[in-house]
Amino acid sequence: MPDQTLKKYKNETYLDFSDPTNDKAQKKALEEVRSDFGQEYDLYINGEFVKGDAGTFESKNPSNLSETIGTFQMASKDQAFDALDKAWDAFESWQYVSAEKRAEYLFKAADVVRRRRLEINAWMISEAGKSYLEADADTCEAIDFIEYYAHEALRIDDGMDVLSETWGDYNKTIYMPIGAGVSISPWNFPFAIFVGMAVAPIAVGNTVVAKPAPDTPRMGSILTEIFEEVGLPKGVFNFVTGGDIEVGENLAKHPNTRFISFTGSKAVGLHLNKIAAEVADGQKFLKRMVCELGGKNATVVDADADIEKASTEIVKGAFGFQGQKCSASSRVIAHQDIYDELLEKVAEKTKALSIGDAKENHIAGPVINQKAVDKIMSYIEIGKKEGRLVAGGKRAETENEGYYIEPTVFADISEDDRIAQEEIFGPVTAFIKAKDTDDALRIANGVDYGLTGAYFSQDPKKIDRALREYRVGNLYINRKCTGALVGAQPFGGFKLSGTDAKAGGRDYLKYFLEPKSTTLRPADGVDYELEDFEFANK
Repeated sequence: MPDQTLKKYKNETYLDFSDPTNDKAQKKALEEVRSDFGQEYDLYINGEFVKGDAGTFESKNPSNLSETIGTFQMASKDQAFDALDKAWDAFESWQYVSAEKRAEYLFKAADVVRRRRLEINAWMISEAGKSYLEADADTCEAIDFIEYYAHEALRIDDGMDVLSETWGDYNKTIYMPIGAGVSISPWNFPFAIFVGMAVAPIAVGNTVVAKPAPDTPRMGSILTEIFEEVGLPKGVFNFVTGGDIEVGENLAKHPNTRFISFTGSKAVGLHLNKIAAEVADGQKFLKRMVCELGGKNATVVDADADIEKASTEIVKGAFGFQGQKCSASSRVIAHQDIYDELLEKVAEKTKALSIGDAKENHIAGPVINQKAVDKIMSYIEIGKKEGRLVAGGKRAETENEGYYIEPTVFADISEDDRIAQEEIFGPVTAFIKAKDTDDALRIANGVDYGLTGAYFSQDPKKIDRALREYRVGNLYINRKCTGALVGAQPFGGFKLSGTDAKAGGRDYLKYFLEPKSTTLRPADGVDYELEDFEFANK
């Protein structure tokens, strides 16, 4: 067992970019990766880098559309299926590799991420438009996922606790990997979520075909480089870029896809869930579906709350990474007694946010692409009809051509209005007035989603009510509703927010395992000890 497995797991600490040393180091890393813009990156199938049969596509810098991050391969359906076949071939041996050895690969990978941390941040700032802190938090979360899942794989390898004995039998329930599956990850946490979704099944003996979002393929290719460096056996991890239908949907439909792990929109997630529910010709199992599908998260501010603190946290939760988080606070439900004061403070802080190129570390950078701009601006026009615009509301003027939208606040929105019910996924939040605590919690729960929420109060009885009655997977008291930490705040939501698999929690790896109950009864006249059997010593 590697020495690292004996260490207690702890979260990686974010860098403080107000420290001139860290700021200078990150800027230097940005200049270094910018010199590598425009390179071509290949698919990675069965340990080999290969060109795509369906052409190539470019990844652009959303902060400056004149800059090309890189050129990436368009895999054909046949190449995607070949990757799945190779993953199954690798599974034949990988499933029997010890948990200690699998963890060793992952701990080595985490060390490489640490070594390349500022470089990874720089690619993310350039390709996704994140601020320095948002990018560093993403990279830290990737490290956390790798190490946490490695530790959890070692723990789960001990099997399920057995509480009763039967007639002299030796009973043990062990967890077995389920096979080769598909990981389809989003662009908004382009390194952390891509890494976490790929590493989790691998940690417990499965193999993966990983497809990144088309907007951020460079972040996925970095994990490929890392696994290549640490010598992960060929076929265990396969990296396939390409079309959402040609690669993503066709892989999901394949009868040999054992699991589908997806993070993204509700519409796509529900579509994949239908696919997973259908048993194709030749399919010999029920597909396992693990998905996280977004939210319409609310920050509830009660009459006795600390208004200054609440306003600061609302702005962080609503506009961090331009509100492009499934956990972002897109609704503010404020008690009528403090509504006007809170709205004024939030509007003032929102207007003070600096907007511009992510490489200059502006708080408000670009949104991801033109499709996002069109969707967000359409909702802003809806909001102007449904309520009162108090901040933002238009495209931002910047030095470079990019996808910039002003952080936007609407007031006097009804709980049934579209911008109070539908996920916008951009820098827009809507204020809704509540009569009292009962009304506020009712409104908070009155949406199709149930991912995250925040509640501000100084009254223990009210807080206790919120803890019981606010129906979300991740609830935060007196802080913003974004920023879940691996191992501390397992992440996933209720209702149409997904399967609530709780990424970064102790239950997550079991989605990629099946428990097998085994009973060993000593044979008459046969001389052996339980220690003769490897399974008995796990």
